[in-house]
Amino acid sequence: MLSPSTNLPLQFLNLWLTLLLIWLIANGTLATDTVLVGVLVTAAIALAFAAFARVYSVIRWSPRVIYNYLLYLGVFLHELVKANLNVMGYVFSRHIDIHPGIVEIKTHLQSPIGRLALANSITLTPGTLVVDMQGDSLFIHWINVTETDPVAATQVIAGRFEKYLKVIYG
Repeated sequence: MLSPSTNLPLQFLNLWLTLLLIWLIANGTLATDTVLVGVLVTAAIALAFAAFARVYSVIRWSPRVIYNYLLYLGVFLHELVKANLNVMGYVFSRHIDIHPGIVEIKTHLQSPIGRLALANSITLTPGTLVVDMQGDSLFIHWINVTETDPVAATQVIAGRFEKYLKVIYG
């Protein structure tokens, strides 16, 4: 097996495909000029950063991984909207009844990039913030703690992301 530092074509391809997918989703159109600009811009960025993108070489692209990646994006967007509406409800409420605190969750993800993706997914959804990672534990500041048991808190906070990230990153 090639080491990540010598497998630059794979690193370029993984980064380029990821950036191109983000470009297409962000633009929301498949117009020829938008796609061509996206191909060129994302290729330039991927080429510039391929040497620094060793983390992308852990993704083993396959139809199953791509399918789970798309499912993950859908779940993430759903949870992002839901969390924003939830926090908006707290902001506009006459009486805020929240119980903030830090809870520990346990992850089953083995790869560092998978754990990083999980931590970022949790942090990007309003109401939760990863404050520390130690081994398989993530410590989350939660705006309204509803579960203190690590197993139950893991299911509530990370369960929706983890099953897809496990397929994508192993």
